[in-house]
Amino acid sequence: MKQQDNLKVAVIQIAPVLFDREATIDKISEWATKASEQDAKLMLFPEALIPAYPRGFGFGMVVGSRSDEGRELWQRYWDQSIEVPSCDTQRLSEIALQNEMYLCVGVVERDQDFGGGTLYCTMLYFGPDGKLLGKHRKLKPTASERLIWGEGDGSTLTTVDSPYGTIGGLICWENYMPMARMAMYSKGVSIYLAPTADQRDSWQATLQHIASEGRCFVLGCNQFVTKSMYPKDLPAIEEIENQPEIMCRGGSAIVSPFGEVVAGPLFDEEGILVADLDLTQISKAKLDFDVVGHYARPDVFQLIINDQVMSPVSSQKPEPKDF
Repeated sequence: MKQQDNLKVAVIQIAPVLFDREATIDKISEWATKASEQDAKLMLFPEALIPAYPRGFGFGMVVGSRSDEGRELWQRYWDQSIEVPSCDTQRLSEIALQNEMYLCVGVVERDQDFGGGTLYCTMLYFGPDGKLLGKHRKLKPTASERLIWGEGDGSTLTTVDSPYGTIGGLICWENYMPMARMAMYSKGVSIYLAPTADQRDSWQATLQHIASEGRCFVLGCNQFVTKSMYPKDLPAIEEIENQPEIMCRGGSAIVSPFGEVVAGPLFDEEGILVADLDLTQISKAKLDFDVVGHYARPDVFQLIINDQVMSPVSSQKPEPKDF
């Protein structure tokens, strides 16, 4: 595959239509068209965009007990989450195909492999030909997220080969896991995706650090969400009564392999950041630092990655007996 030297990317900072899967996919289609009109060839949407990042909710859970109202809220969240593959992922495939773009979007994924009762925070990758190219399940949900989402395994440390280099990344505070970052660098990621729910100013330093450390372009994407966007009929809606009106102010940004911010950060509104990436900067930046190349010390440090599917159930056929 011939390597291209330039790539126009779009980071799309929007809110979902909260707790409404189909309407959120409609909104993704609308904003993807806007990005396509600006000639972007790769677009990144935020973490858990479908159907929502459930900011401010505890789902009625405290140590030792759960409430009926919290279970009702969980049921609604579960109902509006997405199965992979499904007719919903087919709609996302069509959006990628219609716009001839790489589409990367954060979803809450409903497990289909086992009991069907677990949700995962997942990033989906679609190609410009409309194919679902892969998914990444968040390895470690943070704090109260652990009450809501299960943990992914190493089999979904996904990267995608493209004419622009290798595309891959991690979700939110996974990016604070040094070994997880090293796993991505070892796969040759040059376009590093970091969808998040972190709106703090300090997150900008994280994006710049990853870009400098990995000598890669980093695309950070967050939601802009206000309290008035939440459906008033949600069970346990009183849990967010004391939240500020702006519940997530965004902070999406695009950073170069030298750690320089080339677009953003975008705060306090929905919008699109577009940037033309000079991909030759990646190799130029590795002149003096290559974290998995000449700056590595495998004689001192080595990372072992388990990239196997970790199934909770396996079966073994008994050995045939000789009679």
